[in-house]
Amino acid sequence: MKTDLLIDLNTLPEEGKTFSGELDPAIFGNLGEDTQATGPLIYDLYVQKFDNEVLAMGSISSAIEFTCVRTLTTFIQTIHIENCSVCVESPAGVVDIADALREEIVILFPSYPRCDEGDEKIECNLDSRYLAVDKAPTNDVETPPRDEEPDPWAALDAIPQESDASENSDNSDHSKE
Repeated sequence: MKTDLLIDLNTLPEEGKTFSGELDPAIFGNLGEDTQATGPLIYDLYVQKFDNEVLAMGSISSAIEFTCVRTLTTFIQTIHIENCSVCVESPAGVVDIADALREEIVILFPSYPRCDEGDEKIECNLDSRYLAVDKAPTNDVETPPRDEEPDPWAALDAIPQESDASENSDNSDHSKE
């Protein structure tokens, strides 16, 4: 299977041409430990040249395996773009638009993949074992009482309030005027 989609601008008709096929999943490279391409990038595009640019319009899709952020199970979600438009600058010769198509798929990867959003919907519930922090203890062991520690702010409560002194100083300032 090929990893490039070469468009020869010298032989491309002025009215454009349709390109259909599949690109090897290897074009996605290393997507990380929780994500990998499981199928080819499938394309059906109409390609035209405009001055120094090549415009490809059509549909692209690829099946990607993700790991659910809640349940840590793997699932497959097909990223499908029905009205894809890719514009690549190219003065002359041959242009490869495979990278641009790959980027269009990658940009639509979910930020937080969940298995209930996959091709085959899987119930996406957290394992209750991971919620043990929020549950009350089920055994009869009592938590020992905390030793009372001295309050470092208690000393501030013992300082007398000087609100009366500040009022007297305000009155003395007015008498000088």
